[in-house]
Amino acid sequence: MKKIIILSLMFFIFVSCQNVIKETKTQKKADTTNEHLLMSTVWFQNSAEMRAIYYQSFNLAKMIVDKSISEVGKSQKKAVVLDIDETVLDNSPFQVKCVKTGQNYSTKTWKEWTSLSKAKALPGAVEFTNYAKNNGVDVFYISNRLEEELDVTMKNMKKLKFSCVDSAHFLLKTTESGKKQRRANIEGKYKIILLIGDNLTDYSEIYENRNEKLAIDIVDKNSGDFGTKFIILPNPMYGDWEKAIYGNTYKLSKEIKNKKLKDCLLGY
Repeated sequence: MKKIIILSLMFFIFVSCQNVIKETKTQKKADTTNEHLLMSTVWFQNSAEMRAIYYQSFNLAKMIVDKSISEVGKSQKKAVVLDIDETVLDNSPFQVKCVKTGQNYSTKTWKEWTSLSKAKALPGAVEFTNYAKNNGVDVFYISNRLEEELDVTMKNMKKLKFSCVDSAHFLLKTTESGKKQRRANIEGKYKIILLIGDNLTDYSEIYENRNEKLAIDIVDKNSGDFGTKFIILPNPMYGDWEKAIYGNTYKLSKEIKNKKLKDCLLGY
């Protein structure tokens, strides 16, 4: 009898250990696969400083609208152009899933998120779009969301009470991710008084395909544009800044990506 009890206990311990090992391996995979997203996503979701930067940026945007109205005059049609993701909508829950599950960004995984129409508005964004519209300034949204995501995107933004939420004010991605032509389409009818985004290419094509200087030299050369013609918002989670570090391609193994991220750091 004692022998049976001992054998039973040993079997139970063995099975339990196997389950723990399996869970640990799964957890380790999820923890390490997208580990680089952890701190940036925590900051984006939990930092009071992040919220302050958004409020500060949209407060400045209101001042630019006021200044432009007095300078341009009410007779000329005016517009502000905003990006969507991480500019007016918070998609950090998608990054959280990447951290917790180890999944990567893909059209499929991204559309699983956007189809929910559950993104929250970023601080100050809704208020700014309504302020602009109430002062006679049209609001356009240029985004690299796919055109097939238009309905779920508008559903999301209507619930949050953004202004100008109709198909005429959304210019989503068709065949190319560059936004130059879409901006030009607006400029044909409106005076663009301000652009707002979390990526420098939301402002100008000169920041596409960045060189080994990562466009830092171009920013320094055009420093007067920021806070006057373009307001840049913080996005430490992803963007062309990351792609530039990888040599303007994401088609690298995670090991090589991690090495490139570490290699670009300057210590003492």
